[in-house]
Amino acid sequence: MNFRDLPSAEEGFSPLYLDYIDRFESVRPFYSADFRSDESWQRMLDGVASRAVPRSEVARILSMQNRAFHCGVKTLANIDLLLNDTTVAVVTGQQVGIFTGPMYTLYKTLTALKLVDHLSQRFPDYSFVPVFWLAGEDHDYEEVTSVGLINRSNDFQLLHYGERDPSSPAPRGAVGVMEFDERMEAFLSGLEQAISQTEFTPGVMGLLRTAYQRGMTFNKAFVHLMNDLLEDSGLVFLDPNDVELKRLLSPIFLREIEQTPRMSQLVISRSAELEKAYHAQVKPRAVNLFLFHQNGRFPIEPRPNGFGLKGARQQFTRDELVAMAGQTPERFSPNVVLRPICQDTLLPTITYVGGPAEIAYFAQLGTLYHEFGLPQPIVYPRASATILEEKVQKVLERYNLQDSDFFQEVELLKRKVAGGLSTVNLDELFGGTRAAISDAFQALGGALEQIDKTLVGSVDTAAKKTEYHLDSIRQKVAAAEVRRHEASVRQIEKAAAHVFPRSRFQERELNVVHFLNRYGLEFLRWLRGELVIDRFKHQLIRM
Repeated sequence: MNFRDLPSAEEGFSPLYLDYIDRFESVRPFYSADFRSDESWQRMLDGVASRAVPRSEVARILSMQNRAFHCGVKTLANIDLLLNDTTVAVVTGQQVGIFTGPMYTLYKTLTALKLVDHLSQRFPDYSFVPVFWLAGEDHDYEEVTSVGLINRSNDFQLLHYGERDPSSPAPRGAVGVMEFDERMEAFLSGLEQAISQTEFTPGVMGLLRTAYQRGMTFNKAFVHLMNDLLEDSGLVFLDPNDVELKRLLSPIFLREIEQTPRMSQLVISRSAELEKAYHAQVKPRAVNLFLFHQNGRFPIEPRPNGFGLKGARQQFTRDELVAMAGQTPERFSPNVVLRPICQDTLLPTITYVGGPAEIAYFAQLGTLYHEFGLPQPIVYPRASATILEEKVQKVLERYNLQDSDFFQEVELLKRKVAGGLSTVNLDELFGGTRAAISDAFQALGGALEQIDKTLVGSVDTAAKKTEYHLDSIRQKVAAAEVRRHEASVRQIEKAAAHVFPRSRFQERELNVVHFLNRYGLEFLRWLRGELVIDRFKHQLIRM
């Protein structure tokens, strides 16, 4: 399905993203290269390969990290390839959500893996290595601790790890290094109780209990599960919250502190150009850095006599931050604006596989890449998909629905189905009544105008009140029709929970556990074969 044809396109996909996909010429000024053009790829390859990158240091650190993650031989071989000047990186990344988070995380990863194969065939003089940037420095604890699934009642359900007291503050440190405690077993038990029991359930729960156990961190559990699901993929994981990597990034941190607010001004300047036609995705801060302080990750912000931490009573002079960036750079963490610069300082990145929001914010960063003397990578759209299971397809057929019908508010769909089952055509019934009433009031108004023109206003008021009451009656009749066809409407609700849960795209709500439990641990291998990465449309995958 074309993204523009989706009924919820305005909510789910920005105009900038839509133009990037199918009207690239209109957004060309904001991007380094056209992701569809072989000429652009060749030009970028030549430029990235010739750029000075700390290959040996990064390869050594990645080898240590991935050995600690117990990654496979193919991953270690790919890390060795990064030592060669003709090797470039195909990068993607995401927050380290429990059980890999929403499905789009896997779509991004599978897109990167398939793109590596595709580029290797198109450009045999170069080697391509898939790299996953673990966004474990983020402190958005709530965002990574929930899992969306379809429960035994065939309803969408959101499970939360470690329900906390709403009155207590949320954890503010880097999520990736946080360890799971005794609440994880209760969470897993709750998950097992929620999902349907299938022949695959014991294997799935065994896999999850191995990866997610007490004492494991979010980062380690995430990588463990990804390695099991994507066995022998060669995917290289990069944990940026690493002392040695931060030392390589120290010059960026120093420059940001010393030249504040220059970097933000550059982004704001580009954003102003962008906002003549589109909406800017991100708002840069005066200082695009966080500081780890007392078990928290706090934004750095200017203060009258230097700098402070937002949300903490802590002050620093510029000299103190400069010294810290040089001596203990591991205390710093880039925000969304500076993170791509850090990524592409460390890696010979040819392309970043991103979703709609990431594609949008890369449009704001061109001047920043130029300032740091870095080539901005080609931004490649990740695959976007909805999986239609057989039982959902049967509902579509039973009620003569189109695939696109599910991509709307479920209440609208329920009324459509109930109306289709009704023996009374409400449009004809109420349309005819409305027309008759309108004609009657017009005739009355015309007659009264001959008697006393001041009475015409009263007629108009009465007509509007009658229309209002008629609309109210119609809504009540429509609701009664929905109740009358309750069994059919309930089927629609359950099908919608699979396709468009909570009136949002499946890929943003549903976790892979649902599919693993229904179709087995080979599901990802099958999905990799089914996923199309070069059509740039929303794909419907039938099972």
